[in-house]
Amino acid sequence: MTSNYDAIVVGGGHNGLVAAAYLAKTGARTVVLEGRHKTGGAATTDSPWPDAPEFKVTRLSYVMSLMPPTILQDLQLERFGYKVFPMGPYYGAFPEGGSILIDDGDPKRTYDEFAKWSKRDADAMGKYNAWLSGMADVLGPLLLQVPPKIGSQRPADLAATVRLAWAHRGLDVRTIGDVTRLMTMSIGDLLDDWFESPQVKGALSVNGVIGTWAGPYEPGTAYVMAHHSIGDVGDGQLGSWGYAEGGQGAVADAIRRSAESVGAEVRTHAKVAGLIVENGRVLGAVLDNGDELRAPVVVTSLHPKTAFLDHIPREELPADFVTDIERWKTRSGVVKINLALSELPSFTADPGHNQQDHHTGSIDMAPSMEFIERAFQEAREGKASTAPFSDTVIPSTMDKTLCPEGTHVMSMFSQYVPHDWNLEPHTEELEAYADRLIALYDDVAPGFAKSILHRDILGPHQLEQEYGLIGGNIFHGELSLEQLFHMRPAPGYADYRTPIAGLYNASSATHAGGGVCGIPGMQAAKAAIADKKAQGRRQKLRLPERQAR
Repeated sequence: MTSNYDAIVVGGGHNGLVAAAYLAKTGARTVVLEGRHKTGGAATTDSPWPDAPEFKVTRLSYVMSLMPPTILQDLQLERFGYKVFPMGPYYGAFPEGGSILIDDGDPKRTYDEFAKWSKRDADAMGKYNAWLSGMADVLGPLLLQVPPKIGSQRPADLAATVRLAWAHRGLDVRTIGDVTRLMTMSIGDLLDDWFESPQVKGALSVNGVIGTWAGPYEPGTAYVMAHHSIGDVGDGQLGSWGYAEGGQGAVADAIRRSAESVGAEVRTHAKVAGLIVENGRVLGAVLDNGDELRAPVVVTSLHPKTAFLDHIPREELPADFVTDIERWKTRSGVVKINLALSELPSFTADPGHNQQDHHTGSIDMAPSMEFIERAFQEAREGKASTAPFSDTVIPSTMDKTLCPEGTHVMSMFSQYVPHDWNLEPHTEELEAYADRLIALYDDVAPGFAKSILHRDILGPHQLEQEYGLIGGNIFHGELSLEQLFHMRPAPGYADYRTPIAGLYNASSATHAGGGVCGIPGMQAAKAAIADKKAQGRRQKLRLPERQAR
């Protein structure tokens, strides 16, 4: 069976849905093809325990920050159910005793917390935040900048490069130097420049390694920290993380409802087997049941190795592009653990099962940078971390829709296991890994392990097989120096276009991807819309054949 559309979107994750909404808003007859039973991709809310369906967890992606106001407004997401509760403060408790809390809304409180460990660090925190805010002023707008084809001699690409340089004409030598350091340093070296306390540095290093196949002393992790710390693009605010009401799946559902309200059609159980490409142009897609869908515009939001190496015959692509995608690094040592709890943990340093501020934000197992580095080095050597690092949150402290009154759900985004664990399930090893991480929390919050009612463990293999995250990488590709900006996902193709005419790339492997931001989906749709308009203008300018003579 063959169906005709104006635009096809492959993949119903949040970026695919954003692209579909923007395309459908122009009047284009648009269809989204999602292979799974539901849309949302990694932005999903699930009930993983059949005998306890009343517990709902944000199974993979678990907090919101980077979605720009322009997408929220353009797609009217609040009208369709988008609601985010601001997270509480950062909290860490230590086996040797004591705790640390970072409250971005209360500098005095944070100062006092830091002073418990180092007066010098307390004095430095305000200056560090001011410096980081200045870096956000530079990097934040870049997330919405379409990377130019650096080195191209085409007038449009030269103009884009000039615009990029002109936009930063007001930056002085010191600021350019600081940006260079931020882009190239490790988060470990950066924090060593500013702070002395292991407890403070452990707390501040988390954003530099989250979701990344790297330890805190790996070059480039300072940028990973900045990417996660910029916050809402457009308002210049640092941090501003929050829990979506109904979990991350509710964010994807709001985008889907927005897309459908302007005419987009969404199909689930519609797995794409390949794209139809002839003479360098995409003509549509073929489903695994043999159905064909034809359209002059196709947007793929899938991992680039799937989108280009599995869905397109390699002879249709430039050889150097194929090599770039084959070499695209997409490793991960992430294990996502979701828990149902009978009560909130009571920490030795801050006792009480009653809800307190430190329960409402991130509760991290990151007592020092050396702790995180050891965990990474063990995984590099081919074994799961003896003492894993974890970024942990309890969203039910804010969102009461996730579980029954008096109970809670916990999300543990943990690292590291060997990056090649995507090749096999490693079920028993993951269970033991989860036991070790839970024991670390039980050490600082006695009785925590006994409060666990249910647990759900997803390693790299399941992330790849069930959600299409090759290697288990949540960014569709590492945020390493050679895979940023104009290199994402390949030189010459960072503008959301591809070597195939009519085919656009909305994957998280493009610039600004990583996190539930929707920017790749928006940019890919805008590129397709701009090209369609340009094509229409060229056709209008063509003279009839008899006049051309």
